[in-house]
Amino acid sequence: MSKSSVLSHPRSTAHPLTVHRRHALACLLAPALATLVSGCATSPANTAPGDDRALLLERASAYWAATKANDLVTAWPYEDVSLDPRWTLQAYLKRGGIQYDAVEVKGVRSLEGDTAVVDVEIRFSLPQMRLRNQVSVIPDRWRRIDGRWYHVLGRNSLFDDKR
Repeated sequence: MSKSSVLSHPRSTAHPLTVHRRHALACLLAPALATLVSGCATSPANTAPGDDRALLLERASAYWAATKANDLVTAWPYEDVSLDPRWTLQAYLKRGGIQYDAVEVKGVRSLEGDTAVVDVEIRFSLPQMRLRNQVSVIPDRWRRIDGRWYHVLGRNSLFDDKR
């Protein structure tokens, strides 16, 4: 295809903002895709139980680092709902309300088969409720799907009655 035919193509008359939006979306999704693909290099199916805990803690730490930084595009591939076709990244990005000031993954509380609970100490604020510098250790649920650990997105665990 020659340069002149590309310029005369009907799609080349698109509004410049449309092109910029597409480019911006591609730039936002590229790091998330790279994170998702790079995680496929390990093979958790052949790991020892201690290595399994280490892989879980590594994924939990990466997830919470992205969440604390409010980088939900990076956190999205760590969520179990990212594998559910009923959920979209756009819907996930609309969640929020908690400002994480500090996060520390403390350790694995339990690991049974493909489910696990990780203890996470957080210092957070709820600006809409005018609560600042609240500290809590939360039981953070994870599950293994196809050999990889995913954060279980559910009701906010800060207000979860089950312990």
